[in-house]
Amino acid sequence: MPARLLLGPGPSMVHPRVLAALAQPPVGHLDPEFLSLLDQVQADLKRLFKTKNELTLPISGTGSAGMEACFSNLIEDGDEVVIGVNGVFGTRMAEVAGRLGAQVVTVKSEWGDIIHPGAVREALAACRKPSLVAVVHAETSTGAWQPLEEIGALARSHGALFMVDMVTSLGGCPVEVDAWGIDACYSGTQKCLSCPPGLSPVSLSERAAKKIATRDSKPRSWYLDLSLIGSYFGGERVYHHTAPISMVYALAEALSLVHEEGLERRFERHERNHLALLAGLAVLGIEPAAAAGYRLWMLNSVRVPDGVDEAAVRRRLLLDYGIEIGPGLGPLAGEVWRIGLMGESSRPENIRRLLTALACELGGDGVAAVREADAQLSRVGS
Repeated sequence: MPARLLLGPGPSMVHPRVLAALAQPPVGHLDPEFLSLLDQVQADLKRLFKTKNELTLPISGTGSAGMEACFSNLIEDGDEVVIGVNGVFGTRMAEVAGRLGAQVVTVKSEWGDIIHPGAVREALAACRKPSLVAVVHAETSTGAWQPLEEIGALARSHGALFMVDMVTSLGGCPVEVDAWGIDACYSGTQKCLSCPPGLSPVSLSERAAKKIATRDSKPRSWYLDLSLIGSYFGGERVYHHTAPISMVYALAEALSLVHEEGLERRFERHERNHLALLAGLAVLGIEPAAAAGYRLWMLNSVRVPDGVDEAAVRRRLLLDYGIEIGPGLGPLAGEVWRIGLMGESSRPENIRRLLTALACELGGDGVAAVREADAQLSRVGS
């Protein structure tokens, strides 16, 4: 495979230590040394999610598997589920919940905007007995950053569980599962954790665990049944399925890198590089697409300048410069680029390389764009 600089919506670049971990020979999934490593992974995930939840573990599969695991374990036929839809992944939540038999109530916003608490309040008031409220923390399709605390409080006031998609946010911006009253959340390894895709870290509260234990029916999915999976990750170590051993090696090393850097320093790095990228892009006439005040640090959705063939530019960036950025999706297709600065990809040298390449393609002043990005880095500390 050719070498690429991954600055799209995922996967992100992978640290050499993580790649080396992947290359280690596998052991059995019930080997005591492997089980000890699983204990460490679970402890490190708790630190990252900022939670004491015992049911915190990596699901075998990507973030969508984590989404389905949470929904299939927490809802039953006929449950009223309120879901915020302002992009692809809110739409996917609604689709998954509907397939599992929920009565889905959608709260919609324009793509690029956030889900407004007032609209959630109205939706909950119209429900008979809401079971679950779900939103996306970092909407990867639009670059919008969703505030969570007020919506979580609304869910609790109506006796509903609060579920959050953290696929793009975990490891790149503050996440406070316990402090924000989140009952279920899921993420993915290939975004800000800079690990190859293949695992979905999830965390469920005691309230959520109680819901699973007192269900009237078994979850629709055997493979994602957390009452079964939890027995393997808990003290019993009951066999459920063969864990993806090499991916657990990789995740363990990726989490070590996260905690070695320190969460606050890691978040500051993502914010600093986000601001530098936007400063440089502004010189090239490229502006953010997400609503002001709610822009992700990790995933920058920016408007394609008028008259530019966005797909052609992306293709040349990939083939001529070895740089991947992402296209717009849904109603934003053809209108935006999605530039990921996640985990290992969030580096000043990567910003400079992208700005230089974009300037060459768009006929802009690359030197000025890089100078402005560097000036922004200097203002906030490099």
